Amino acid sequence: MSYLSKILLYPVKSLDGVEVENARVLATGALQHDREFAIFDEQGRFVNGKRHAKIHLLRSQFPLLNRTISLQMPGSDSQQIFHLDEERQGLEATLSDFFGFAVTFRQNSLMGFPDDTNSLGPTVISTATLAEVASWFPGLSVDEVRRRMRANIEIGGVPAFWEDQLFSEQGNLVSFRVGDVHFFGVNPCQRCIVPTRDSYLGEAYPNFQKIFAAQRQATLPNWVASSPFNHFYRLSVNTQLQPSSAGKTLQIGDQVDILTQ
Repeated sequence: MSYLSKILLYPVKSLDGVEVENARVLATGALQHDREFAIFDEQGRFVNGKRHAKIHLLRSQFPLLNRTISLQMPGSDSQQIFHLDEERQGLEATLSDFFGFAVTFRQNSLMGFPDDTNSLGPTVISTATLAEVASWFPGLSVDEVRRRMRANIEIGGVPAFWEDQLFSEQGNLVSFRVGDVHFFGVNPCQRCIVPTRDSYLGEAYPNFQKIFAAQRQATLPNWVASSPFNHFYRLSVNTQLQPSSAGKTLQIGDQVDILTQ
């Protein structure tokens, strides 16, 4: 039986994730608290892993109920704790010192700050897929691949690339259900430079993208819709929410069913 095995939220875009037992789905399709905050430079651009590899060196923790962020800077054994709503100025000053330029810390509690603004639902991957990808790269653990791919919901009890059933050859949406929450699978997620780097140190894995694309093509199941693959540096599935499921909750252990293909 396919089931929901992990839920991962990333309260601040590009910083560490939080594993939770349940998550509320907002009307936009985003999971509550996922990418709710983001860091911006003075030009209004994201300060993220795509532009600044240094961000990988920041360690962060998020006690969600307390609305705080704990930051640990490289070379420090202590943490600095800020309230996300009440100590924003101090947080911005600390982050500005770390990056070496002025930054602001912004919030969007309705949809967060996703990369794909057309598909705001959680990204989906299977545990077996992460294990398969880890086997392509000597020295990488399953958890390190998980940290690099940064998917929101992980499916257990299924073979590698099971989630590739959630998009179609014609580009039609594929309806699926997690517990009593209905989603539509849209397309395989195009990856950026972030997965090529060590999630703790920011160091690049040699030829990561080339190896990944070659292995992804070689291991692509013959039943997978091939038209969405204009290149093979794609993994996990982007989703949208069926509007009637707004406000419902995902729970670890929920059964996962594909409704249409």
